[in-house]
Amino acid sequence: MNSVEILSKLEEIVGKDFASNKKEDLYIYSQDPGASIPRPVDYVVMPESVEEVQQIVRYANQEKIPIVPMGGGLTLSGLVIPVKGGIVLDMKRMDEIYEINEMSRYALIGAGVTTGQLLGYLDENHPRLQPPVPDAPPSATIAGNALIHGSGYLSQKFGDHGAMINGLEVVLPNGEICKLGSCALSDSWFTRGPLPDFIGLFTSSFGTMGIITKLSIKLFPKPKMRDIVFGLAKDPKILPPLINKITHTDIAEDLLLGIQDKPDWMKGYVFIIVYITGETQGELDSKLKILKKFYRKGEARYMKVPPRISEIFLEKPQFAAKAADFRKGGGFEYVGSFIPLDKIPEIIEIGSKISLDHDIVPTMGARLIGKGHSAMFFISYSFNRADPEDVANARDALHETDKAVLELGGIPWKAELAGQKLILEKLDPNYKFLLKTIRNTLDPNGIMNPGNWEVE
Repeated sequence: MNSVEILSKLEEIVGKDFASNKKEDLYIYSQDPGASIPRPVDYVVMPESVEEVQQIVRYANQEKIPIVPMGGGLTLSGLVIPVKGGIVLDMKRMDEIYEINEMSRYALIGAGVTTGQLLGYLDENHPRLQPPVPDAPPSATIAGNALIHGSGYLSQKFGDHGAMINGLEVVLPNGEICKLGSCALSDSWFTRGPLPDFIGLFTSSFGTMGIITKLSIKLFPKPKMRDIVFGLAKDPKILPPLINKITHTDIAEDLLLGIQDKPDWMKGYVFIIVYITGETQGELDSKLKILKKFYRKGEARYMKVPPRISEIFLEKPQFAAKAADFRKGGGFEYVGSFIPLDKIPEIIEIGSKISLDHDIVPTMGARLIGKGHSAMFFISYSFNRADPEDVANARDALHETDKAVLELGGIPWKAELAGQKLILEKLDPNYKFLLKTIRNTLDPNGIMNPGNWEVE
């Protein structure tokens, strides 16, 4: 079937205004904000309903056309840039907030609902509830972030955002709808189990197992007051025991680390950033007093910051790229990795060396996950997007970092194609066998984001 016939069929499904193969429309879908090399896209469609998604998937199966689902398109690692051409399924029109359940504390939302949209809706209609919020622009989708094991606000207390999924509605590669979680046998989307947990098949699989159209995400009580307590450390070796002590209590809502060589006054220090909450000022003061004691005994020191700095860090979302574009030229990419707490000093040393070896200003940070069970550590590489050699330099640094993370015993997060290949090379053989078997069973025609997680 030729491109005119394919476009005509897609227009028939979603309407002429929401399907295109024009170069000017496809351009933005051929790349992302990171350092990935652009790749060609054949069509883009914007469905509005699960029925339209089903029709597109069935048609793509019939014609064996690859499909790549896309949320906000902000992963930075090229996960929604087609590897083998085909259709980009832009989910932004599926942006309905179906239900906010105050009693069971969950939000049932469409795949296109953004962080900013849900935050605004809750602030206006349910001000005592808060959602998990990623460190990304407000245009990032809630579903997209949760489905890549994203992290952000509330991760320290409650785990990565993938762990906050109660249920999914998925269009499988054959076009059938499957519901996962309590919604599989109840009208309520309140919990993930106790059932065989298939939700994990659709997290960090990057759209290779199916297309998520609805998601139930946990909501949490929103405290009346919130503040931030900074600490300062010279020696990274003190961090694991200090963090372990802080997270052993229930003091920290969130805990971040920041390491960067610009501006000059930050060079040589690790900034410890602890978010505290309470119902009264007295409760906040009590937590501040305890943290000061922890810092002092842990060979760090308390750092008082001006109100304007606190205000910036208390923003939701906290957009990490604000401090990343030291190179100028608009380029920003990073390797995030899940690592054990005790590996933080080593990854700081490794990240600094790789950055300096590539003539990039060292810029690193971490979010603690699940009360210190792990840390999402990131090493950021800025580059000049207008300079191909500078972009390639950043890609080389990313690849070197992926290898170092794996050697350290960590797991690269939302890995790009080269990073996926490194992971697969090291992965347990029976894990790979199971992954390949499940994928081939669900998607025998290989239409779902082919090129990603390809087991040979």
